[in-house]
Amino acid sequence: SQAPKAAAALKLTAPHLLDLGIIDGIVKEPLGGAHSNFDAAAAALKEAVVEAFSELSDLSAEQLVEERYQKFARMGSVG
Repeated sequence: SQAPKAAAALKLTAPHLLDLGIIDGIVKEPLGGAHSNFDAAAAALKEAVVEAFSELSDLSAEQLVEERYQKFARMGSVG
């Protein structure tokens, strides 16, 4: 498949998207990929979501809106 080459050329890899601030983190997959161990993949995803919610719960509604606005504004200027 040419998908990995295309993703790299378009800079759609997880590390690149993280560097650009488009995504907030990368959830590690179990060895062999998520399809090889659903339970481990779900546990890793749950841990990442709980951690993100924990960090966000300390922010006010106004801060959340402002940070979201700034994130999307940065996405529009990436090029």
